Amino acid sequence: MSFLIRVELPDSPGTLGAVASALGEVNADILSVDVVERGSGIAVDDLVVELPQGSLPDALITAAESIEGVIVDAVRPYAGVLDTHRELELVEEIAADPRSGLTRLAEGVPRIVRAGWALVVGHGDEVVRLAASTAAPEAAITDLPWLPLERATVLDADEPWIPDTWRELGTELAATPLGKPDRALLVGRPGGPMFRAAEVARLAHLAGIVAVVLDG
Repeated sequence: MSFLIRVELPDSPGTLGAVASALGEVNADILSVDVVERGSGIAVDDLVVELPQGSLPDALITAAESIEGVIVDAVRPYAGVLDTHRELELVEEIAADPRSGLTRLAEGVPRIVRAGWALVVGHGDEVVRLAASTAAPEAAITDLPWLPLERATVLDADEPWIPDTWRELGTELAATPLGKPDRALLVGRPGGPMFRAAEVARLAHLAGIVAVVLDG
């Protein structure tokens, strides 16, 4: 079974290699590595690893944190290999068929930012669900107090507007305006990890390009 493990580690030569060796000791096969954020001597990396049948994901945490200075932010099941360079391909797909652009965006974004689901929402007299990824929750949203939204941001997962099922799953949330303040792309990660500043910036950049394509 594949797992996504997010690690915070010292940004120094050999540290990632030491983590890889430690994971190898528990028979974890590393499928891909993606740098999420780097700065102030710390790196945050996402690793997709394959564990043998019957192995427990807790073994990944123990192995990674056996290396000095390494902290595991989160471990969760992951289907497929990281697909971190699909922005251009997604924009091209949307440009080729703008009428289905919002649906294509909602479907494509979770693979790019390693999330569980995405919604495109609008707010006029009431909340409108404009598009949703296949895995998006069906729980009704009756209020979006953060709209209109001026800039991309991480949302507080304990706010009253959040459906109980999202809260129960420990869903981390980020949102970015999509061309206009009352239309937004909302992205959820059930079980975490939290969205980092670099990820939010990446989400905002993609949404900005897509908005130009759709509204241009």
